Amino acid sequence: MGKAFCPIFFCAKGSDRKKRSKKVSTWRVFSLKELHSATNNFNYDNKLGEGGFGSVYWGHLWDGSQIAVKRLKVWSNKADMEFATEVEILARIRHKNLLNLRGYCAEGKERIIVYDYMPNLSLLSHLHRQHSADCLLHWNRRMNIAIGAAEGILYLHHHATPHIIHRDIKSSNVLLDADFQAQVADFGFAKLIPDGATHVTTRVKGTLGYLAPEYAMLGKASESCDVYSFGILLLELASGKRPIEKLSASMKRSIADWALPLVIGKRLSELADPKLKGKYVEEELKRMILVALVCAQNQPEKRPSMLEVVELLKGDSKDMLCELEKNEIFRHLPASENSDGELAAEDSSDFM
Repeated sequence: MGKAFCPIFFCAKGSDRKKRSKKVSTWRVFSLKELHSATNNFNYDNKLGEGGFGSVYWGHLWDGSQIAVKRLKVWSNKADMEFATEVEILARIRHKNLLNLRGYCAEGKERIIVYDYMPNLSLLSHLHRQHSADCLLHWNRRMNIAIGAAEGILYLHHHATPHIIHRDIKSSNVLLDADFQAQVADFGFAKLIPDGATHVTTRVKGTLGYLAPEYAMLGKASESCDVYSFGILLLELASGKRPIEKLSASMKRSIADWALPLVIGKRLSELADPKLKGKYVEEELKRMILVALVCAQNQPEKRPSMLEVVELLKGDSKDMLCELEKNEIFRHLPASENSDGELAAEDSSDFM
């Protein structure tokens, strides 16, 4: 039998509670029997997706509500730790752009997390997988998804107590509700940042293509690492391209290395996802791409905070946008790249 699971939840301070969104919900402990019933015994037909952690199933509760059930694949101390981390963090956060915890189950060796069901699945499914041919992501939706996801991460970095680093910002972890509003999900790799700390040094977790260089190479995790990953996500959202493109057997190119020369060459229209068929707001596309590239700089000290990212994406400050266009990275190409943005070598610092 697996050891008994007892998550530790921290009470939010009164001042922090006031900062939270008005989205209110309660979580509870589910029985394994109840989740078997809700998912038709974890039937294959109910499966929404699968990853290294295990599988996610659609479920239907007795009260008529729909749930997503994340069932960990194998019980181990490591899996137990990730499970406890995610449940603890989800229990302490409340924001309209962060996935809501419905509850959990920890019976025997079973480790299961229950969330609200997101009927439009993930951003990944609309950009690259089963829904990519449906063209449901028109420009207004993309812009709203960008701002919503940014506001969710902003909450983690600046309003949660203590602050939280997500460590796995990517398109499969941005879920979409019935109205295509973004919900940042999957906190299994998240880290709490003690007051006064600038970073934590830890074992590298995350997805190749989204990892900040200083994190991939040195294990230095900070809020700036999430900013880098979000920059890659923005480029993916605007262009419909994947984070890493294989050019040949020995050459790869990151989405940032592809996009930067096009921005410098004033060829912004070539950055737009062809599925948009030219139907986008030019000024907003430009804003999204410029913000993305400033976020995805190799030097962490030059990246903006998520507070600045949200303000820039919303276009509220003309002065900030003007300064953004003058950023040094848009003045000339790095010496290692040619006019097409191809990497001179595969061991770029953008890759592990």
